[in-house]
Amino acid sequence: MKYTTLGKSGVRVSELCLGTMTFGTEWGWGADFDDCAKIFEAFAQAGGNFIDTANYYTGGTSEKFLSELLKSDRERFVVGTKFSLAVRKGDLNAGGNHRKNIRQALEASLKRLQTDYIDLYWLHAWDFTTTPEEIMRTLDDLVCAGKVLYLGISDTPAWIVAQANTMAQYTDREAFTALQIEYSLIQRTPERDLLPMAKAFDMAVTPWSPLGSGLLTGKYRQNNDKSKRLKENSARFSERNLRIADTLCNMAEKTGYPPAAIALRWLVERNTLPIIGARTVEQLNENLKALEVELPREAYIDVEEASKIELGFPHEFLASENVQNILFGEMQSSLKKRI
Repeated sequence: MKYTTLGKSGVRVSELCLGTMTFGTEWGWGADFDDCAKIFEAFAQAGGNFIDTANYYTGGTSEKFLSELLKSDRERFVVGTKFSLAVRKGDLNAGGNHRKNIRQALEASLKRLQTDYIDLYWLHAWDFTTTPEEIMRTLDDLVCAGKVLYLGISDTPAWIVAQANTMAQYTDREAFTALQIEYSLIQRTPERDLLPMAKAFDMAVTPWSPLGSGLLTGKYRQNNDKSKRLKENSARFSERNLRIADTLCNMAEKTGYPPAAIALRWLVERNTLPIIGARTVEQLNENLKALEVELPREAYIDVEEASKIELGFPHEFLASENVQNILFGEMQSSLKKRI
């Protein structure tokens, strides 16, 4: 395992993050405590120190399981949990990004995790009803109180994140250090705005569903019966995505590495910190093989070509030769850009 700093912060995290949405069986799938302990131990033995959970996961069981697993060595791990999603039905204030929910969600998470502080506190999803001013003021208070060390934001439009971080910068408040998004070979739309925004603010990026709900593991091939059934019931199993998976599998056959390991390594090579989840220790060990992948950049050409997206306006317009000629007086090739 190698390590990097979490965005512009100084805290060091492992290049793979352990996702714990599978910790608990309350949702009809997932792992019991004994299996979770094996998964956690395998991740820690591989050098992993970055953990992702949420107050919403398995009705709080994910955090409770983690509290037991972290108890003997809490300080070693960088633990992130989240607020936003409603923890009970019929109560509008049991979720959301307003001050009341942030405070009550944090206190409940601290209790379940049996800890005095959260290393990385994530806004789980944008609710379109709470102002950035209220959120950043509330989160900064938590940092000042020592209950939260760093802030992250997940599943939020790029312009809102940029607005919030700019506001924090000019009001001397804590800004978001990390961005959590869906990003994988079958979901590359964050390359339009979210990833450039994260780079501009020097934010860490932690992709969820890095294997496309299992599609990039190679277990669904384009012409097998299971993929046909899934294709009828899920847009994720589209003809395009199945072609990407097939291209990845062909790459795996040529290189000798498992498809999942290559897909995860592709994300690591793009300076992101993939969140890997597993229901068994065997699944986790398959994901950890990403640490062994060593391939030249050109080895990814076919799968990147198969998965590329249209960046759309204004990106493609501004990158066009005609516009570049007008912008730089046809001297763009002689200009050394500093940005």
